[in-house]
Amino acid sequence: MSAATNVEPAGPGMQAPPGGTQPPDFPTVMGHPRPLWMLFMSEFWERFAFYGIRWAMVLYIVAQLHGGDASYEKPASELYGAYLALVYAGAIFGGYVADKLIGFQRSILLGAVIMAAGLFLLASPTESMFKLGLATIIVGNGLFKPIISTIVGKLYAQGDERRDSGFTIFYMGINLGALLAPLVTQYLAQKIFGVEGMPAYKVVFISAGIGMLLSLVWFWFGRRQLKGIGLPAAHQTGPRNVSLVLLFGVVIGIPLFYALLTIDATLLQYILMALFIIPAIMLFREGVVEGKVSRDKVVAMLVIFAFNVLFWMFFEQAGSSFNFLAEKIVNRDIGMQGLFQALAGTNDFPVSWFQSVNSVAIIVLAPILAWLWVKMGRNNPIIPRKFGLGLIFNGLAFLLLMVALSSMVDGAGKIPFWTLFMVYVIQSVGELCLSPIGLSMTTKLAPAKLGGLAMGCWFLSIAIGNNLAGIFAGQVSGEAGMTVQSAHAGYTFGFYALVGSGVLLFLIAPLINKLMHGVK
Repeated sequence: MSAATNVEPAGPGMQAPPGGTQPPDFPTVMGHPRPLWMLFMSEFWERFAFYGIRWAMVLYIVAQLHGGDASYEKPASELYGAYLALVYAGAIFGGYVADKLIGFQRSILLGAVIMAAGLFLLASPTESMFKLGLATIIVGNGLFKPIISTIVGKLYAQGDERRDSGFTIFYMGINLGALLAPLVTQYLAQKIFGVEGMPAYKVVFISAGIGMLLSLVWFWFGRRQLKGIGLPAAHQTGPRNVSLVLLFGVVIGIPLFYALLTIDATLLQYILMALFIIPAIMLFREGVVEGKVSRDKVVAMLVIFAFNVLFWMFFEQAGSSFNFLAEKIVNRDIGMQGLFQALAGTNDFPVSWFQSVNSVAIIVLAPILAWLWVKMGRNNPIIPRKFGLGLIFNGLAFLLLMVALSSMVDGAGKIPFWTLFMVYVIQSVGELCLSPIGLSMTTKLAPAKLGGLAMGCWFLSIAIGNNLAGIFAGQVSGEAGMTVQSAHAGYTFGFYALVGSGVLLFLIAPLINKLMHGVK
């Protein structure tokens, strides 16, 4: 899950203040409501926790739970993909809980407590406890992540010109957390607590848990600044509803997600697709009821959702197969042993640091691409073609890997460091072409009465893509662990699938655009 995909103006069941509703009169800091900076730091620490474990998960599963046996790379990747898929699927229910039961502030606080507990559980040395920790994180994330983004929107009145820049600042908090987390957790795991060259992966999870507690503390003491925004309604006050949500999460939510993490990845894929198809049919039926224009918009939206699945299937290799690639096949000796030894306790470029490349690229490239879209004016690509560009750039990243693995392998069976580094950069360009417009597009194309359901379908399309990413990563590793040959075969398929789908989307873009009836 990339940092740039996590800026939601509103989640399912959650809406920004309706027209005419004015937020409290906040004191300003650097031109923005003061609570924005509190939310910025709360989100920074939550993203630190979330991305802090990303680089270590599959490596930990193989090294610590299976004694380093490379044949377990495939199930490790599938588990990682299932975890990410369920994080997105679980978030769909967070809006309902916050709206109907406990209010936004208490949803964030309860979610932070549950997520922290899950992160600490990951450090347990058994596979069952590890999966229990993942299931716990999924439940906590559903209560936390979609809600805090919605509160940012509630700081601004409709039409407030500062609104977009406020979300941009909040977005920087996300990317800074994602940028620093791999660097800090790698340092602690390798330089401080590592033994005999083996990173102390458990330290990564404990560090992430502490980061989540910092997010909790930051929001706990800072929430008074919100002047009532996100407080529970009169009928939601008292401990009863919070107790019910906690009980439901512990008794039903965590066991359910634990069970889904233990089933075969293909079976989980069928379940996720069924969850998508049902609301998709409901959206289409509502579109038909509302008339031809609404029906056409729903069709266009669902077609783009299908291409969105393909994008995330291949983009989200960063936490799975790319980690095995970096550890086993990339030459990370770039002649800076003294610096890396001082900063990370290793002589080579650390595997975890690759995870920060995406955040750096997003921070650097996002303003450039935003300027370019404005500069192009009337020549600005239509929405389907921007999605097509996202797929094609993602495919070009796989083309670079395909070439590297076929013609740049040295005598030690390694490919140059710069190739994987640039893969992350090229993928980031694709992400910026696709991800920022997806949520906005969904709100514009959805039937008037089913906006939340449409947003749920958007998240489910990403969930399906993430689970497929785990399955694909397992195929890249093969039955005995990743080799140059298995990686080359897998990434070659990724290139053709992405570029082929991107070109197809380019070709049918005029038809999809016609179905969108002027939505830009």
